[in-house]
Amino acid sequence: MKLTTYFGDKPFWHDTLRLALPVALQNMLTSSFALIDTLMVSRLGDLALSSVGMAGQWSWFLNLISFGVASGMSVFAAQYRGVKNHAAMRRVLGLSMTIILAVSLVFFLAALLFPAGIVTIFNKDPAVIESGASYLRIACFSCPAVSLTVVLSTFLRTIEKPRVPMYVSFITTALNALLNYILIFGKCGFAPMGVRGAAAATCISSWTGPVLLLAVSLFQHNHMVRHPRDLISFTRQEAAAFVKRAFPVVCNETIWALGILALQSIYANMGYEYYAAVSILKTFMELSFAFFAGLGNACVILVGKSVGAGRIKKCLLDAGRFSLLVPLTAAAIGVLLAVFRRPLVSMFTLGENLSALTIETALTITLFCALEMPLRFIPYIQIVGIYRSGGDTFYGMVCDVSTLWVFAVPVAYLAANVWHLPFIWVFMLAYLTEDMPKVVLCLQRFFSRKWLRPVTPEGIRGLEEWKQQTGHDKPGKEVS
Repeated sequence: MKLTTYFGDKPFWHDTLRLALPVALQNMLTSSFALIDTLMVSRLGDLALSSVGMAGQWSWFLNLISFGVASGMSVFAAQYRGVKNHAAMRRVLGLSMTIILAVSLVFFLAALLFPAGIVTIFNKDPAVIESGASYLRIACFSCPAVSLTVVLSTFLRTIEKPRVPMYVSFITTALNALLNYILIFGKCGFAPMGVRGAAAATCISSWTGPVLLLAVSLFQHNHMVRHPRDLISFTRQEAAAFVKRAFPVVCNETIWALGILALQSIYANMGYEYYAAVSILKTFMELSFAFFAGLGNACVILVGKSVGAGRIKKCLLDAGRFSLLVPLTAAAIGVLLAVFRRPLVSMFTLGENLSALTIETALTITLFCALEMPLRFIPYIQIVGIYRSGGDTFYGMVCDVSTLWVFAVPVAYLAANVWHLPFIWVFMLAYLTEDMPKVVLCLQRFFSRKWLRPVTPEGIRGLEEWKQQTGHDKPGKEVS
């Protein structure tokens, strides 16, 4: 098929940009939220930056689990939207909110009662533990808000209302920046609070998110809100079907997140200066990720709607387009990040409180990640955008979990603690041993078409018709 077949379709570009740009802007604003935190905390020095970064992994872990539940919800919501079953969409939303609120309560209680124990996972330095625990003891109150924001934002994107989360993110980011400035450094009559001020700012601005999302939805009378009972009227059969599809996604995000936390622990125990460098890198990577979050959202909606409605040829065509578009975008962004890495990292040196080791390490790992970016985002669009929208939530979990835990984590541990390699080599080996085998596994799955697993009657009929027309008997076959 010619390249112009993938990229010459104006309706495809119209729908992709309409769905992707608001999500990309929202994620850029959310990432700016983290960037502002990191920039302001960096003025307090390496130790404060490192400790807040470690404590912040707890919220990041919860955020990924919330994303897993939201992704499972989007499998149903996108396909139900394809057949205009809005009542079923609201029931799935209510089920997702129930699950994630229960999970976030566990995270909140653990961080409130054992903040020092959580920070100790990453570093044994008493000064780091004390600083991180003081941050986490306050920031933990944002846990339910973080989870609700992820689920509500994902649902609004799925019903093609992506501008609402974008505008809310703009408000919460601006509020977070203002509160950070006031509370960290003691402005407008407040006493300087340091890292505790950053935690308080995060907590207040985080709760602003779900409150505004619900208020705007009530005002707009969109499909998210009709009557509160709609959110709790799901049946036992619907709950079982949801768990069957969503559980692999939640396991995927949870076990993958645990692997990333294991890697972070390895990095942190090599020295808090190195972890401070990783914290700097994460802000750039999260800003870059905004573009891919937008494209992933567009992919989930466009491919999911086609699968749910039984338009299999259309869904395969769009899936092929996104499979090319995402790595090409990653290559372009990677080049820009590599070229401008020095002025970007220099933003963190204005307070002259970071060590030369932290800055040089940040420059090196930023260059590596910029060049490796296309390799990392090929599996991302396959697992998050294509497999999940097609209904195949299990195989993505297999790819994510196996490559991280079988290759990346053991290799990083051996490199750091047995072979005693420099931090840069440990970091690069962890990335490459996760991403290279994952690319091979994901592309094999994509071309097999086994990821086509509709959940609607229309989708199942459309798939059977497509199989009869093409003689392709592999889609829908159970994973062995």
